[in-house]
Amino acid sequence: MDEDLEEIKRRKLEELKRQLAYQQAIQEQEELEREEIEEERRRILSLILTHEARERLARIKMARPEFARAIEDQLIILAQSGKIRSKIDDTQLKALLAKLAKSKRDIKIERRGL
Repeated sequence: MDEDLEEIKRRKLEELKRQLAYQQAIQEQEELEREEIEEERRRILSLILTHEARERLARIKMARPEFARAIEDQLIILAQSGKIRSKIDDTQLKALLAKLAKSKRDIKIERRGL
């Protein structure tokens, strides 16, 4: 009976090891895919932005990562749809940022005492 119990434990342990190995393989594959997507994003941005504009976007990314990501997404969409014909320089990027900043509304919540 102890031998049967040991065999069951051994099989269960092997099954858990296989599951863990499978999960690790999936995580590694997902990480690889994320890295490939990020590399493709960097490649596209390097094709459509001048060096100065990329530097400005990098500084924005340090301060406001979500905002920078949204800008990058819009630029990539414009590039893929063929609406960007030449490289965007720093001045053009600043103008785009100004438009986006104006279009974004600030929501203020006021608390009032009861």
